[in-house]
Amino acid sequence: MDITFLALGQMMGAGIYVLTGTVVRNQAGPSIVFSFILAGIAALLSAFSYAEFGARFPRAGSAYTYTYIGFGELWAFIVGWTIPLEYMIGNAAVARSWSAYFDNLLDNYVKNTTIGLVGEMGEPGGFFSTYPDVLSFILICLCAIVIGIGSKVSAHVNTSFVVLNIIVITIVIISGMCYADFNNWTGTTSDGRSNFFPYGVTGTLTGAATCFFSYIGFEVLATAGEEVKSPHRTIPVATFLSIGVIMTLYILVSSTLTLMVPYDQVHTTAPFAEAFDARGCTVVKYIISIGALIGLSNNLVTGVFALPRAVYAMADDGLLFGWLAQVNSYTKVPLNAIVVFTLINAVISLVFDIEALVEFLSIGTLFAYSFVSASVLVLRYQSAPIDGDEKRMDGGGELSSWIPARNFWESLPSGTSISLAVAALIASFFWLSFTFRTGFYESWYGQVSVGFNGLCIVLIMAFILGHSQNSLKTNFKVPCVPFLPCLSLLVNVFMMSYLTSATWLRLFVWMGVGLLIYFAYGIRHSKEARRLTTIADIRMSSTFPNKNNRIPKT
Repeated sequence: MDITFLALGQMMGAGIYVLTGTVVRNQAGPSIVFSFILAGIAALLSAFSYAEFGARFPRAGSAYTYTYIGFGELWAFIVGWTIPLEYMIGNAAVARSWSAYFDNLLDNYVKNTTIGLVGEMGEPGGFFSTYPDVLSFILICLCAIVIGIGSKVSAHVNTSFVVLNIIVITIVIISGMCYADFNNWTGTTSDGRSNFFPYGVTGTLTGAATCFFSYIGFEVLATAGEEVKSPHRTIPVATFLSIGVIMTLYILVSSTLTLMVPYDQVHTTAPFAEAFDARGCTVVKYIISIGALIGLSNNLVTGVFALPRAVYAMADDGLLFGWLAQVNSYTKVPLNAIVVFTLINAVISLVFDIEALVEFLSIGTLFAYSFVSASVLVLRYQSAPIDGDEKRMDGGGELSSWIPARNFWESLPSGTSISLAVAALIASFFWLSFTFRTGFYESWYGQVSVGFNGLCIVLIMAFILGHSQNSLKTNFKVPCVPFLPCLSLLVNVFMMSYLTSATWLRLFVWMGVGLLIYFAYGIRHSKEARRLTTIADIRMSSTFPNKNNRIPKT
């Protein structure tokens, strides 16, 4: 129960208080109910892969680390570089939502005063906020100061926050259902669109991709392998339980909101407080606002705490600037990483609109979690030590006799054939998903394309099944390999393809900056590069010894 509540504490808050209003208003309408279900299924599939890695490497707990193990340095950097961005975007969205709920209690005094002093920065619904949100800027800085002095939040405090949040959410559901109007779900709009699917199935899928962010936090279960009793049972049970509970809560609160208020009238930043305020329920409005502030505070502290740790992991491996990995001798935290990335985070929350932030929330996480699922496939089909003896390896990764060109595949370095198969499978999934996303499948040549793509997927799956799995015993293993990790990849890829082109563009820009850092700095300063340099130096010195025992310049 402790580990379940820890996961709930990390997941609860952003999904209910940040995402719901924006996704209902701009992406899915009342069909957000299905968006949360689809996102929950995707999260559950990814959680299985995290659980296996947690059982294999219980001290290593991030998509960056797992990708490093499965695919090597470059891909690990690419995945790792998305994680700080995801935390910063998430923290900024949570901070702006916290600011909106707090300001709602003050009848928008902060917003009106700020606009009166500095004027408006942008148009409503634009990329930049209509006004600089100083409150969210200060809030992120305060959280960073708390983290910077080395404070820790106990499991008991976390559990108390979770219980209090569930009580507030229960009040929201019961009170809100008293004002339910099922006409908000039935019939059509004035322009002929369905009230339940105002943005079509595409909107529901886009909403699912955005809502995936609300399930971030289950990965804490993956690192529990050494600390929990009977991890082979506890980890999967806690995974099912935490995601099941949070999915149920998301479905109930989003249903309540869309039954209370027509989707096109939902407030994007403080939807529940505004909904009850419109009904004259002032007491419930204040209860919700206080509950939201508590839930979002817990969420924000967790996010601000995790951000510098993600940066530290990469800097410690030499992939980012070394001074970001310096740990303060007194507080025992990476202060440089905290200061630099907190300032960037605070500026993002100051100037960017919450709707623009929410759009960009999930792509980095979906990208990272996809690599974790792919890494499970790669590692499961590679040889492993027998009974922990590195000198004796099992037959993992061996190819069946019916595989075409078997001798060629076996002549390649270990793990190459399965890595290429997984890469081809991901490419096929993207091809399939964009065919549906663009509507290309509606033409006859689009249908031929889908058929050919389906054949490719079947052949790739057959090739993967032609590899033998290793016999490594761990506390927990993903069942039904390769089908479950492949299904996770398919769902994640489909959700990524339904995100907006602007979201993809921003990701590519961020990736461009990251790759510039990697090729200019990380590739030469990484631990792997230093290890290879040391090996080369030793070989050179043994081949060309001199009286000073140094390597000749030639």
